Amino acid sequence: MNKMILLVEDNPDDEALTLRAVRKHMPYGIVVARDGAEALDFLFGSGRFADRDTSVCPLLVLLDLKLPKVNGLEVLRRMRDDVRTRMIPVVIFTSSTEEQDISDSYNLGANSYIRKPVDYNQFCSDMKQVMTYWLSVNQLPPQRNCCAD
Repeated sequence: MNKMILLVEDNPDDEALTLRAVRKHMPYGIVVARDGAEALDFLFGSGRFADRDTSVCPLLVLLDLKLPKVNGLEVLRRMRDDVRTRMIPVVIFTSSTEEQDISDSYNLGANSYIRKPVDYNQFCSDMKQVMTYWLSVNQLPPQRNCCAD
C-alpha cells in the first residue's frame, strides 16, 4: 500500500461512518488506529507495526482528539516534534467544539480542524471536500521516506 491515509478513531460507529464516506471519494488505502499509542506505533514502525515499511507514510492523517492511551493532541505533538513525520498533513476530525482544543490543535501544528457533523449527508459532503482538497487540490510535500529513520 504505497498511498494511504491514517484514520485515528476510537469510536467504532464514527470509524465505520468515516470509512464509508472516505472510500466513496478516494482510491487510496486506509489504515485505522483505534488509539493514540497505536497511531504512534504505526507512524514510527514500532510495537505491532515493527515490520512495517516506514518509507511509506500516510498522505494525510485524520486525527480524533479524545483517544484512549495517548490523546490526539499528544499524537500531534509527537508528530510535529519528529522530522520524519513533521510534514504529514494532519486534519483534526473530532466532535469537540472546545475553544481550547481548537487553539491547542493549531498551536501544535494541525493543518485543519473539522467538527464531525451529526447528519450523515453532511458528514459525507464534508469528507468529500476534505479528501478533494487534501488529496487533489493541495500540493502535498514530497514523499521522502518521511517515517524511516
